[in-house]
Amino acid sequence: MRKILRQSVVMLLAMTVVTGIVYPLLVTAVAQVLFRDAANGSVIERGGNPLGSKLIGQPFADPKYFWSRPSATAPFADNSAASGASNFGPTNTALIDAVKQRIDALQTADPDNKKPIPVDLVTASGSGLDPHISPAAAQYQIARVARARGIPEAQIAQRVAAATEGRQLGVLGEPRVNVLTLNLALDGLLLAQRGKAKD
Repeated sequence: MRKILRQSVVMLLAMTVVTGIVYPLLVTAVAQVLFRDAANGSVIERGGNPLGSKLIGQPFADPKYFWSRPSATAPFADNSAASGASNFGPTNTALIDAVKQRIDALQTADPDNKKPIPVDLVTASGSGLDPHISPAAAQYQIARVARARGIPEAQIAQRVAAATEGRQLGVLGEPRVNVLTLNLALDGLLLAQRGKAKD
């Protein structure tokens, strides 16, 4: 009996050290060496101030910015502490009503835009915190953003093209646009133009 108890205690201590200390340290070390940016949250900073993460969707409501996908996190939208979807099925009236409201909001913000609205602008992602939109969703918003910023649409389109990421390894996923990095690039363009105007 004592032998079995001693073996059990030794195994418990050994597994505690291996799985509770050695393994986490090893995984952390590998992540810091191979995936340092992602392991540390992919935080974008300017002047030492964090502006947001490339991995977590953030809300943008101002017409001069590209808007992210809708968020269905609880108890409020874009809650990074509670990632999740609404789990509403396609025939659920709450989902249908939410989509109609999102369509109305997009049409109110840009009444002259008669293009079909891309589905990712009116439906939330599974996480509720998707940092990307489709290239079609970005292109749909170009006219509104250009008008709000007083910048030619062609310049905005160039920024969208530059911010469009391809499929991972050429085959995984779909082309996508990171909304935060695109909006920061547009802010940088505006600052550069103001600098030239002062010169």
